Amino acid sequence: MSAECELRSAEFSIMSHDNLKQRTKAFALRVIRMSEAMPRSIVGDVLNRQIVRSVTSIAANYRSACRGKSRADFIAKMGIVEEEADEPALWLELITEAGLLPSAKTVALHAEAGELTAIAVASIRTARARKANPHSAVRTPQ
Repeated sequence: MSAECELRSAEFSIMSHDNLKQRTKAFALRVIRMSEAMPRSIVGDVLNRQIVRSVTSIAANYRSACRGKSRADFIAKMGIVEEEADEPALWLELITEAGLLPSAKTVALHAEAGELTAIAVASIRTARARKANPHSAVRTPQ
């Protein structure tokens, strides 16, 4: 397991990179299912496209970060994950405030977006603080 992709969640339990890969994918699927429940309208269609793009990007970019070629590459890619994980919160707020879906349908998704953002931030901080680990799956250039 990659030392860079082993993360501590908000509950301080170890989260492996495989667990987080599954979690980001599950989040994307939950949002995709939610988007199917949204009414079809010009605004609804725009917000649907935006939120689906952002949540699928979280999962894709996290997978890419786990295959980083160096610590710097991992940190840069996790920066993208952080940005993408924060974005769905805005779209969920707009969906609710525009009256497209009740907050009961978006509150758990909003919380998950916040947790994924926090995990990404913590992972970046950990990666920056760690000294080079010769046994890490993330290759350190010689």
